[in-house]
Parts: sequence; structure tokens; C-alpha cells
Amino acid sequence: MRVSAALSIYAPENRRRLLALAAVVVALVAVIDWCTKPYISLGFLYLFPIMIAGGFLTRPQIVSFAVLCALLQEEFSNLPQGDAWPRLILSSAGFIGTGLLISELLRNRRMVLDHLHEVEMQVLARRQAEDQLQVLVTSSPAAIITMDGDGTILLANEAAQQALAPGGASLPGQNAGAYLPALLTAVQSKTQNFRTALQCKGHRDNGEVFLAGVWFSTYSSSAGTRLAAIFVDLSDDLRSREDLNLDYLLTNTRILMSAVSHEIRNLCGAALVVHRNLEKVSELGGNADFEALGTLIHGLEQISAMELRSSTQQPRSAVDLTGVLDELRVLIDTVAAEHEIAMHWVETGAIPLVWADRYGLMQIFLNLTKNSIRAMESSETKKLTISATVQQELVTVRFEDSGIGIADPLRIFRPFQHSAQGAGLGLYVSRALVKSFGGDLVYEHRNRGCCFNVVLERVTHAKESANA
Repeated sequence: MRVSAALSIYAPENRRRLLALAAVVVALVAVIDWCTKPYISLGFLYLFPIMIAGGFLTRPQIVSFAVLCALLQEEFSNLPQGDAWPRLILSSAGFIGTGLLISELLRNRRMVLDHLHEVEMQVLARRQAEDQLQVLVTSSPAAIITMDGDGTILLANEAAQQALAPGGASLPGQNAGAYLPALLTAVQSKTQNFRTALQCKGHRDNGEVFLAGVWFSTYSSSAGTRLAAIFVDLSDDLRSREDLNLDYLLTNTRILMSAVSHEIRNLCGAALVVHRNLEKVSELGGNADFEALGTLIHGLEQISAMELRSSTQQPRSAVDLTGVLDELRVLIDTVAAEHEIAMHWVETGAIPLVWADRYGLMQIFLNLTKNSIRAMESSETKKLTISATVQQELVTVRFEDSGIGIADPLRIFRPFQHSAQGAGLGLYVSRALVKSFGGDLVYEHRNRGCCFNVVLERVTHAKESANA
């Protein structure tokens, strides 16, 4: 502490005053040495101005200043003149060494102080980062926990407490296996450090089971293996997704039943005509099998009358078409790249809201793009263009590919086509869904490839007010 206090006088703001003091001390020592020349030599006193000036001068300046002091000492010394040169060399070396020692001490001190300042700034930055991280962890709506290699919870924020043990005991110190068994298995596994995500079953302290979406990583520390995890309760999302899937399963079922009923009714109509013609044959009169056949035909006709029409009865809402197309791009760009298909997305500026159902609209777009990908499997040129245009009250999303095209455009929207892959219901169901939104699915003729237009009704302010 004393050395540090003594060296603190070499502050940059004291440079001029101390150099002036060193010059005054040199002059004073020289005058006193000259006055006392016949009696005693005071040349050693030049060490003090050298010590003062050594904290500010450069190395060449220190050497020059030290040699000057040695010359002054020799000039006013009463020592024998025969040993002047050795004495001058030794004095210069001593003065130079003293000056350089002071210079190095101060340089090292400045380096230490700079390093100390850097360490203090790093400590401050780390403390601020820890404070921010603590605030982030504490206030995060996502549950965050950390655990050691035995599965003991080390840290848990308020969201984790509410998710796993609402109103119960504090989570730190408890075993995570009672709440998230999958994480206990992960932290106790012998595999190397990894980062991944999973969905697993979670348990609350009251016995309730929930679906947890977990993002976690394991890492090694001086105290052993550690695991940090962020998880959320996906139970509501699961229920909503399953309800939505059920709704669309029922919707598609109604559409398919309508198609089947329509085909049965056509067949029943033809069979009924044949049965009525056969009634004119006298030999068949009173024939039990013939009458049973008539009963069967009438029964099928009644069943076919149960056709379910779903043209405008499906619920719809204002949908952000831009967001749906962005999601579609995420879903199909990778698939298109795997099939070496060039995707061309035509940007047409701002796209207004449309009347539709978001989930159903995505299913329609996916069906059209998958049809285009299949149609281009054997094509030399593989290109799929997706664009959206706005025309007065309508918004049209166009899917145009360079595939093999369609042989019979008049039958493409009919169900149960023999030439189609599968049951031939994709376009039929897609068109029925679009019509249920108040739009339409239209085939646009092309000399090469094919093009389908999804025509949707634009949301206007007047209609928004009317539906509010």
C-alpha cells in the first residue's frame, strides 16, 4: 500500500511540476556540490532528480539525463582525476539503472492498474449480465429449471413453480424425476453433452398429468453434469389441435358422404329405370326376388337422399393470407428442394384479409402443391410458381406448375376417378372446402403444365361492420 501511494505521485497531471522540480534539484545539487568541492562530494544526491524524472521520461531521455548528472558529479567532485573515466562510467550506469528501474516500476504499475480496471469492468459486466439473466429467468412466462447429475433441482423460476407445484413446496432441492421423468433419464444418461427438444409427460404435485414441450441441454461443470431446461404446458394446444382435427375430420366426412351419396343416387336412378322397364314383363309379375330387388333399389335411393350439402354452412373468419403463404413456404421449400423443383414466389405487395378458415386454407394449399410436385416427377423442367393477386372484391392465389398437365380438365373435380392417384378425392374435397368459405377453386387452361386458382372473397370494412 505504501509503495502504491508513493508511486501515485507520478500521475500524468503532475508531469510538468515534477520535471521542473527535478531540474531545480539538479541545479541545487550542482551548486551545493560546487560550493563544497574542497571538502566533500554530493554527487549521490543526483539520484533524487533521476528518480523524479524517471517516471515521465522515455528510455533515451533517461539515459541522457543520467549521463548529464554523472558529468555534473564528476565536474564538481574533489575525487582524484586519474580515475575519472571509470568513475564516470560507473556513475552513469548507476544513474541510468535507477531511472530505468523507476520507469519500469511505473510501467508495470500502469499495466497492473489497467488489468485491474479491465477485471473490474468484466466483473461489473458479468454482474449486470447475471442480474439481467436473473430478471429474465424470474419474469419468464416459460418454466425454467436446472438440475444436477442426480436429478436434484438446483434452480426453478416462478413459472416452473406454478407449472409443477402450484401452492406446494419449493422446487429447489426436490428430485426432478417426480415431475419430468424424461429429464431425469437424460441427465443420468452416459452420452456426451447434447442439446435437443422433446415432448414428454409431466406430473404436477397434485397428481395431474400434462403434456410438456421441453428444450434442454446438458453440460459439464466442476461439480459434475448439469442440465438446464425450458418447458411449457402444451395440454391446451394439444386439445385445441385435436378438436380442430376432429372438426375437419367431420367436415371432410360430410363432403365424402355427399360424394358417395351422389354416386349412389346416380346408380340408383339408372337401376330404377331398368326395374320399371322390367315391370312391364308379365313373367316377372309376382316374382319375390324381383320385388325384393325393387325394395333394395328404393332403400338405396332413400339413403342417397341423405346427401349432406356444405356449401356455405362452414364457419369462416378474416384470415391473414400473407401469414398463411409464409407458413406454406416454410412447409414446402425443403420438399421442393429435395425434388429439385425451382420455387418462384411472386411478390404482389400488400395482400388484404380474406374470408376463410386458416387451417382449411392451409390444407387446400398443401394439397395443390403436393399435386404439382407429383405431376413434375417426370418433367425435364420443374418449376412451381405461387402468386397472389387482388382484383376488386376477390383475392386469387395461383398455383402454376410445369408438369405433365391434365388430360381431361372436365372431370378433374369429380370424385372417384379411376385415373387419379388414391381415391381421386383431393381436388373434390379442396373445392368443396373453398366453396364453404364463399370462394371457388378453378382450373385455368395451360398449353403446358396446369394452373389452379384459389379464389377467395376479400374482407372489406363494410362487411366487417356487418358481421361485427
